[in-house]
Formats: sequence, structure tokens, C-alpha cells
Amino acid sequence: MSVGQEVAVTLTPNPSASKESPRDRVRRFIVENFYVSDPSEVGDDVSLINTGLVDSTGMLEVIAFLESEFRIRVEESETVPANLETVGRIADYVARKQAARA
Repeated sequence: MSVGQEVAVTLTPNPSASKESPRDRVRRFIVENFYVSDPSEVGDDVSLINTGLVDSTGMLEVIAFLESEFRIRVEESETVPANLETVGRIADYVARKQAARA
């Protein structure tokens, strides 16, 4: 798969999603959609790729989730570790994208 291809993503309805911070919504998505034996291990600064929590195909799912959940467009040039390596970096990236569109 490559960036730009469509990926099916399963989102679990959560009535309190609007009350969750983007950081918590991203963390919940990772925990619910990837094999995470101990959710407490998904800290803000834990590398999703280096720990094996998310592989390259899984990262496409994360990108699809971000675009759908936060109504942002993830450009191919933005698919770098500085933006997408950890839950914390993803949340900061989402905040920057949302601020730029406001």
C-alpha cells in the first residue's frame, strides 16, 4: 500500500468522544485497532513504529483515522516521524493542522 490508497478503518462509536482530547482519541484508536497487550504502555512518547505497535500498513490506518476523525488532510510530505511517530507527536500535529485551518 502507498499513501493515497484507501484503507478501511473501524471506529468504535463513543458518545463521549467530543469530551476526549485529541491525544486521548488517538490513544484510544491505537489501543482499540492494534494489538496492545497493556494499554498503559501507549504513553505520549512511546514510538508506535519502533515498539511494533503500528507497522507501515497500520500507519495508513492511523492516517485515515486522523483525516476522518479530525477532518484534516495529511499530505504525503507530512508523513514523517516528527508528525506521526508517537501519540504526543500525532496530537501536536493534529492541533497544528486544525489551527492552520481556523
